[in-house]
Amino acid sequence: MNSIKVSRIAFAASGIYDLFLGIVFLLFPLFAFDLFNVTHPNHLAYVQFPASLLLIFAIMYFNIAKDPVGKISFMPYGILLKVAYSGIVFWYWLFSEIPDMWKPFAIIDLLFIVAFGWCYSEIRSLKSSVS
Repeated sequence: MNSIKVSRIAFAASGIYDLFLGIVFLLFPLFAFDLFNVTHPNHLAYVQFPASLLLIFAIMYFNIAKDPVGKISFMPYGILLKVAYSGIVFWYWLFSEIPDMWKPFAIIDLLFIVAFGWCYSEIRSLKSSVS
């Protein structure tokens, strides 16, 4: 499987994943908290704003998936989103406390960091060999 196809699959998968999470936490924010028996935030905006950002990033991931070579400049932003989230969760997981609800998302984002990093490197190499 070539690097463009793998990149399309990786970024489309993240787009679907972030779209799903964004919708759940935007429209049904208390559902997940109740499901995992986590105390509700004191205001839903603390959850709905990041959920809206996930929807925006999902759109970006879908755009990258359509044209990984042309949208390579967006890839670092997608990587940084995943690093920001998983880094914060892993920090609290290791050095403090964080509800279990957030941990699977951090592990999944860590896998996306690896995949996106590989895609970025491969597409960059592909672009430089063509130029």
